[in-house]
Amino acid sequence: MKTNFLNMDGVESIVLNLQLFAGENPNMVTTIPGTEDNPAPNTVSAEMKVFYETALLQSAKPKLVHEQFATFEPIPAGKGKTIEFRRMDNLPKPTDENGNLLPLTEGVTPVSDTITIIPITATVEQYGRYVEHTDVFDLVSVDPVIGEIVKRQGIQAGLTRDTVARNALAETTNINWCAKVVNGVETATAASTALTMDCKLTVKEIQKAVAKMKANNIEPIRDGSYVLILHPHVSFDLKNDPRFEEWHKYTDASALFNGEIGKIDNCRIVESTEALITKGGEDDPTGLAVYHCFMLGQGAFGMTDIGGKGIEVIIKPLGSSGTADPLNQRGTVGWKTNCASVLLSPEAVIDIMCCGTYSQEAVANG
Repeated sequence: MKTNFLNMDGVESIVLNLQLFAGENPNMVTTIPGTEDNPAPNTVSAEMKVFYETALLQSAKPKLVHEQFATFEPIPAGKGKTIEFRRMDNLPKPTDENGNLLPLTEGVTPVSDTITIIPITATVEQYGRYVEHTDVFDLVSVDPVIGEIVKRQGIQAGLTRDTVARNALAETTNINWCAKVVNGVETATAASTALTMDCKLTVKEIQKAVAKMKANNIEPIRDGSYVLILHPHVSFDLKNDPRFEEWHKYTDASALFNGEIGKIDNCRIVESTEALITKGGEDDPTGLAVYHCFMLGQGAFGMTDIGGKGIEVIIKPLGSSGTADPLNQRGTVGWKTNCASVLLSPEAVIDIMCCGTYSQEAVANG
């Protein structure tokens, strides 16, 4: 069984497994109406095959905001659907009971340190959806219809996988609550139910979380920076802070993460519509919308799928159901994916909870 250690390569080596059609794929069947150049239906040209896979990839990839920061380890095909990640605890400094450093004694072998390895398992689940289309709906040519459906399903599939990744981060118990700021006066909060419209995410709150990461010796994601994933509603409030630095002022566009919009000190800000929103905490489910902004360091969470297959497109042509569709009236376009995500290091995730301008109207998505 594959295992994964937190001291492996960082996110720079992560590959988003969205290679949909490596060679011939028996699950990919596409229908094209017969023409003089292509008289046989239920076949697909190489160009059209590339078109469909590219359309889904381009639509899905921008939505994979949380997943791009996962430590990814696929389960080989035929090896079940459960993976065991392994987390190693850090070793302490050699000190005595009073915290004083213990030097080596000449000629004396010290007591061996003990490595603690914590196994963490994740079990893959399957997700998918399909759309049915009819011969009347398709009218003359099915290709534009399938192409548009695939693009929209790419968005749907990307959001689905990204929510799986997000939900793993939500398991952390490492929480910061934003302070209430009224007329420049701060009042600390210590529960989601205590958050009000005046508890907005600020540059100071982000700096506090970065300091917490550094104090806990959490390794940054890239180039000395941690990552903060937040909802567009939260970024609306944050961008009003004059200390917010837009991305084009600090980095090359080619080096951006999916959804990256800016930077504050040692934290790169990434926006996602799937950032977690709950309602007023457990004690007040009908209250204001509470936004969960996840700050990440290296090794925070893991993600897996079977065989690195990513997202699979399945197209069933009109009449492919045999006698169940005797007049060739119905076809389907669908996708499926097998994936799982799990929290590996709770210390490497900080859930910064806040409210904001849109808290009275936002809808929970958790």
